[in-house]
Amino acid sequence: MKINDYELPDDLLYDAENYGWVRIEEKKEEEGEIATIGITQFGVEQTKEIAYVELPNVGDKFKKGQEYAVVEAAKWAGQLKIPLSGEVIEVNEKLLDYPELVNKDPYGEGWIIKIKIENKEEIKGLVSAKEAGEFYIKNKKE
Repeated sequence: MKINDYELPDDLLYDAENYGWVRIEEKKEEEGEIATIGITQFGVEQTKEIAYVELPNVGDKFKKGQEYAVVEAAKWAGQLKIPLSGEVIEVNEKLLDYPELVNKDPYGEGWIIKIKIENKEEIKGLVSAKEAGEFYIKNKKE
Protein backbone atom coordinates (compact mmCIF):
# COMPACT_ATOMS: atom_id res chain seq x y z
CA MET A 1 0.00 0.00 0.00
CA LYS A 2 1.28 3.46 -0.86
CA ILE A 3 0.24 6.44 1.29
CA ASN A 4 1.34 9.70 -0.32
CA ASP A 5 5.01 8.93 -1.10
CA TYR A 6 5.40 6.29 1.61
CA GLU A 7 5.35 2.56 1.09
CA LEU A 8 3.59 0.42 3.72
CA PRO A 9 3.67 -3.26 2.70
CA ASP A 10 0.32 -4.98 3.31
CA ASP A 11 1.98 -8.15 4.62
CA LEU A 12 3.41 -6.35 7.67
CA LEU A 13 1.91 -5.17 10.95
CA TYR A 14 2.69 -1.74 12.37
CA ASP A 15 3.37 0.10 15.60
CA ALA A 16 2.49 3.34 13.83
CA GLU A 17 3.03 5.66 16.80
CA ASN A 18 6.65 4.48 17.16
CA TYR A 19 7.30 4.12 13.39
CA GLY A 20 7.91 0.40 13.71
CA TRP A 21 6.98 -2.53 11.49
CA VAL A 22 6.71 -6.22 12.36
CA ARG A 23 6.83 -9.29 10.13
CA ILE A 24 5.57 -12.43 11.87
CA GLU A 25 7.71 -15.29 10.54
CA GLU A 26 6.63 -18.82 9.76
CA LYS A 27 6.33 -20.66 13.06
CA LYS A 28 8.98 -23.26 13.75
CA GLU A 29 7.82 -25.45 16.59
CA GLU A 30 11.15 -25.48 18.43
CA GLU A 31 11.59 -21.71 18.20
CA GLY A 32 8.11 -20.41 18.95
CA GLU A 33 6.85 -17.39 17.06
CA ILE A 34 9.51 -15.14 15.57
CA ALA A 35 9.12 -11.49 14.55
CA THR A 36 11.40 -9.38 12.39
CA ILE A 37 11.29 -5.71 13.41
CA GLY A 38 12.32 -2.52 11.62
CA ILE A 39 11.57 1.16 11.03
CA THR A 40 8.89 2.25 8.56
CA GLN A 41 9.78 4.32 5.51
CA PHE A 42 7.74 7.14 7.06
CA GLY A 43 9.89 6.95 10.22
CA VAL A 44 13.09 6.99 8.15
CA GLU A 45 11.87 10.08 6.27
CA GLN A 46 11.11 11.88 9.54
CA THR A 47 14.71 11.38 10.74
CA LYS A 48 16.17 12.18 7.32
CA GLU A 49 19.42 10.28 6.68
CA ILE A 50 20.20 7.58 9.28
CA ALA A 51 23.96 7.49 9.80
CA TYR A 52 24.40 5.22 12.85
CA VAL A 53 22.54 2.35 14.50
CA GLU A 54 23.37 0.87 17.91
CA LEU A 55 21.95 -2.62 18.21
CA PRO A 56 21.04 -4.71 21.27
CA ASN A 57 22.76 -8.01 21.99
CA VAL A 58 21.42 -11.43 21.09
CA GLY A 59 19.80 -12.78 24.26
CA ASP A 60 18.63 -9.35 25.48
CA LYS A 61 14.99 -9.37 26.59
CA PHE A 62 12.61 -6.45 26.20
CA LYS A 63 9.07 -5.67 27.23
CA LYS A 64 6.78 -3.97 24.72
CA GLY A 65 7.52 -0.23 24.61
CA GLN A 66 11.06 -0.47 25.97
CA GLU A 67 13.91 1.16 24.07
CA TYR A 68 15.87 -1.50 22.19
CA ALA A 69 18.15 0.34 19.75
CA VAL A 70 19.64 3.79 19.15
CA VAL A 71 19.45 5.56 15.80
CA GLU A 72 21.38 8.69 14.86
CA ALA A 73 20.80 10.91 11.86
CA ALA A 74 22.43 14.18 10.80
CA LYS A 75 20.08 16.33 12.91
CA TRP A 76 18.39 13.81 15.21
CA ALA A 77 19.20 10.96 17.57
CA GLY A 78 16.80 8.77 19.49
CA GLN A 79 15.84 5.35 20.72
CA LEU A 80 13.56 2.89 18.99
CA LYS A 81 10.78 1.32 21.04
CA ILE A 82 10.10 -2.36 20.63
CA PRO A 83 6.55 -3.18 19.42
CA LEU A 84 6.38 -6.64 21.06
CA SER A 85 7.88 -8.24 24.15
CA GLY A 86 10.51 -10.83 23.44
CA GLU A 87 14.07 -12.07 23.39
CA VAL A 88 16.48 -10.92 20.69
CA ILE A 89 17.57 -13.94 18.65
CA GLU A 90 19.30 -12.09 15.79
CA VAL A 91 20.50 -8.56 14.99
CA ASN A 92 21.19 -7.12 11.56
CA GLU A 93 24.96 -6.76 11.93
CA LYS A 94 25.23 -5.27 8.42
CA LEU A 95 23.81 -2.05 9.92
CA LEU A 96 26.94 -1.57 12.03
CA ASP A 97 28.97 -0.91 8.85
CA TYR A 98 26.13 0.14 6.55
CA PRO A 99 23.43 2.00 8.54
CA GLU A 100 22.26 3.54 5.27
CA LEU A 101 20.56 0.20 4.49
CA VAL A 102 17.73 1.41 6.75
CA ASN A 103 17.31 4.47 4.49
CA LYS A 104 17.54 2.56 1.21
CA ASP A 105 15.56 -0.59 2.06
CA PRO A 106 13.71 -0.25 5.40
CA TYR A 107 11.49 -3.32 4.79
CA GLY A 108 14.22 -5.57 3.38
CA GLU A 109 17.95 -5.35 4.07
CA GLY A 110 17.36 -2.54 6.57
CA TRP A 111 15.58 -4.70 9.19
CA ILE A 112 16.86 -4.16 12.74
CA ILE A 113 16.28 -7.27 14.91
CA LYS A 114 14.51 -10.61 15.14
CA ILE A 115 12.88 -11.66 18.39
CA LYS A 116 11.22 -14.71 19.85
CA ILE A 117 7.79 -13.36 20.78
CA GLU A 118 7.07 -13.59 24.51
CA ASN A 119 3.41 -12.53 24.52
CA LYS A 120 1.42 -13.36 21.36
CA GLU A 121 -1.55 -11.32 22.67
CA GLU A 122 0.45 -8.13 22.02
CA ILE A 123 0.23 -8.80 18.28
CA LYS A 124 -3.43 -7.72 18.49
CA GLY A 125 -2.25 -4.20 19.42
CA LEU A 126 -0.47 -3.75 16.08
CA VAL A 127 -2.28 -2.20 13.10
CA SER A 128 -2.63 -2.86 9.38
CA ALA A 129 -0.89 -0.88 6.62
CA LYS A 130 -4.15 1.03 6.00
CA GLU A 131 -4.49 2.00 9.67
CA ALA A 132 -0.82 2.98 9.90
CA GLY A 133 -1.16 5.10 6.76
CA GLU A 134 -4.19 6.90 8.16
CA PHE A 135 -2.27 7.58 11.39
CA TYR A 136 0.71 9.01 9.45
CA ILE A 137 -1.48 11.28 7.30
CA LYS A 138 -3.29 12.57 10.40
CA ASN A 139 -0.05 13.16 12.33
CA LYS A 140 2.35 14.21 9.56
CA LYS A 141 4.89 16.84 10.57
CA GLU A 142 5.82 19.24 7.84
